[in-house]
Amino acid sequence: MKLLFDQNLSYRIVERLLPLYSGSVHVRLVGLESADDERIWNFAQANGYVIVSKDSDFHQRSLLQGFPPKLIWVRCGNCSTEQIEKVLRDNQAAIQDFCDHAIHSFLVLGPSGF
Repeated sequence: MKLLFDQNLSYRIVERLLPLYSGSVHVRLVGLESADDERIWNFAQANGYVIVSKDSDFHQRSLLQGFPPKLIWVRCGNCSTEQIEKVLRDNQAAIQDFCDHAIHSFLVLGPSGF
């Protein structure tokens, strides 16, 4: 499963999560650090990535345009990279299930107790 981390998430998260989500990249690492949402969406679609973002705009785009690409929307407000990493680690099985099922277009994740 290949995840594409949006610019609102630290590029450092990729290295930390690579053992769980091989093939994942950050927009910064593929030359899309300053790209608008449409370019990121199109890149993910063309290259088989699932977008991971804290940006509600991607959720709206997903509702309007459908998928691919799929979207993981991390809803934890102003939280640290470590907290986002924990959410993605703790939900690995749910993320795998989401990626494996063709009918799901987005997954909303938040910290425990959210």
